[in-house]
Amino acid sequence: MSYQMLIDGNMVSTEFWLDVVNPATGEILARCPRADAAIVEQAVAAASRAYPEWSRRSYDERSAKLRQLADLIEERADQFARLLTEEQGKPLEQAAFEIAGAIYVLRTFAEMRLPPETLRADGNSQVVEYRGPLGVVAAITPWNFPVLLLMNKLAPALLTGNTLVVKPAPTTPLTTLLFGEVCADVLPAGVVNIVVDANELGGILTSHPSIAKVAFTGSTATGKKVMAAAAESVKRVTLELGGNDGAIVLDDVDTASAAKHLFDGAMLNAGQICVAIKRAYVPSSMYDAVCEELARLANAAVVDNGMHQGVQIGPVQNAAQFAKLKDFLADAAEHGTIIAGGHALDRPGYFIAPTIVRDVSDDARIVREEQFGPILPVLAYDDIDEVIARVNDSDYGLAGTVWGKDLDRANAIASRIEAGTIWVNQHLAIDATIPFRGAKQSGLGGELGIEGLKEYTQARIVNSVSLD
Repeated sequence: MSYQMLIDGNMVSTEFWLDVVNPATGEILARCPRADAAIVEQAVAAASRAYPEWSRRSYDERSAKLRQLADLIEERADQFARLLTEEQGKPLEQAAFEIAGAIYVLRTFAEMRLPPETLRADGNSQVVEYRGPLGVVAAITPWNFPVLLLMNKLAPALLTGNTLVVKPAPTTPLTTLLFGEVCADVLPAGVVNIVVDANELGGILTSHPSIAKVAFTGSTATGKKVMAAAAESVKRVTLELGGNDGAIVLDDVDTASAAKHLFDGAMLNAGQICVAIKRAYVPSSMYDAVCEELARLANAAVVDNGMHQGVQIGPVQNAAQFAKLKDFLADAAEHGTIIAGGHALDRPGYFIAPTIVRDVSDDARIVREEQFGPILPVLAYDDIDEVIARVNDSDYGLAGTVWGKDLDRANAIASRIEAGTIWVNQHLAIDATIPFRGAKQSGLGGELGIEGLKEYTQARIVNSVSLD
């Protein structure tokens, strides 16, 4: 299959190419066209030209386009899921779930509206808040959930009347380019434009004078660069950044159940989730039993090419992350006790054995930093106030979990965790109707829900009184 970028309604190739690697084999999966600075300028110019007409359309007209996009993705859901597994590595069942989630996000936002809100109506005076679009939005997406996280940005941006330039991660551009074909069939020219790079053109978008907002999901380090570049023209920014999410297990839960929840929360998508469980805190009285069960689950997990039936954990997505995780494993072996995994698998591709580490201190690198892979450090605690302080002692604050049978107690503990989202007795309960945002260095602004929709608008207050 050949791939092309979407620029001003046209599918475009260039003389520059990018090799996309299948992480399960380490071999080249496909070649796709790669943009240069001139192509990026064309994309921004096309979005700027399309903006006036698109922004004048009604909510109902733009909503209908979102539903059309969802319908066409649904018709090709199997093609999207298979391509996603090939370029990203996640098991096919998880890829299909991501595509279904993307469709859900489009349809959910299609039903949302931001009508004028009367803030005051008092005699001869009236105050009304109106919300209008910002302009051209640069949507910069990561490689862990390339389709779903794009829709989290694209759906609210389009619904509120903005136009977009989309830049996918260079290691997972193919599903986004396939989505470009869908956009070309549904949307007016220039409303959505897609450019692919090798991570060298993002600065043009984040500093471009015609870009009104940057919506970025990725690492905290890169997010800081995006924020700095956007500051020059005071662009609006939404930053969904890294996480080092702590899980607190309470002493009233079943050991086997707790271990299963921790394992699933840490290992889904090979641990490559911003809100994956990155560190688990277990009561000392349960510590040995939970560690033993986690090790059993890790050793029993099926790790293989995501296209194969029955696979639970696929490869790490790219060579750079693979190398980073091997460094983490070396550090874990030096500063903790590895009771399962602890090594890369001796096969083609970027496979890391699911790893459980115990007897590790709070200041170990594997606890302080975001691993973003199938590695889980397990720490013991004796006092609930002490463990809350330990969980909160982090630069990150994206999400967290609390597991306990006494729901009132668990909720009270959850309310003290310094994070944007804290789940109780569940994990990854993300819904397009519920705002999702980070605390501390895990992000700025928010996505999803009505609050996420507002992020793509400028509020205007009309404050009027009668001349009489």
